[in-house]
Amino acid sequence: MIEVAGNNWTIALMEHAPDQSLAGHVAAAVALLFKKDLYLLRVNANERSISHRLALYLEQEFPDWDVDCEYNRDEIDPKRLNLNPESVELDDVEGTTVYPDIIVHNRGETSNHLAIEIKKDSGDSAKDLQKLQALRSQLNYTHALFLRFSTGSDAGVKQLSWESVSE
Repeated sequence: MIEVAGNNWTIALMEHAPDQSLAGHVAAAVALLFKKDLYLLRVNANERSISHRLALYLEQEFPDWDVDCEYNRDEIDPKRLNLNPESVELDDVEGTTVYPDIIVHNRGETSNHLAIEIKKDSGDSAKDLQKLQALRSQLNYTHALFLRFSTGSDAGVKQLSWESVSE
């Protein structure tokens, strides 16, 4: 996990990225989120609201890919992972269905480019990091990114972590 100081999030995102082109597209989308929707972070809006807006900007950066929030399909089947039972939501009776915050992929195919999990200031990131590792290893996502956003008057990227098949 990379701690980000001040406005150095772009440098940290690029320095630790497994693919500079990918990181450039993600950085552009996050920058647009801050430019157009910083209000959501300043007022501590729901993570889903923030994810949705970031996904819209990622669509612009990845025009040849589908960008979805909380997409739960693996081709036509539910997206399932072998995860530690403690990392599963209480309403998931099977204990394996997952809903990544944002994915960049080709719907109906096994082309899985990027999975993103986000968190705000507080909240345990262990489940999200475990989910990203499993998405990469079990469902062949090429890249995975965890982003923790700070909220309030110092809204921005607070932490990040890349996972990639090249590691």
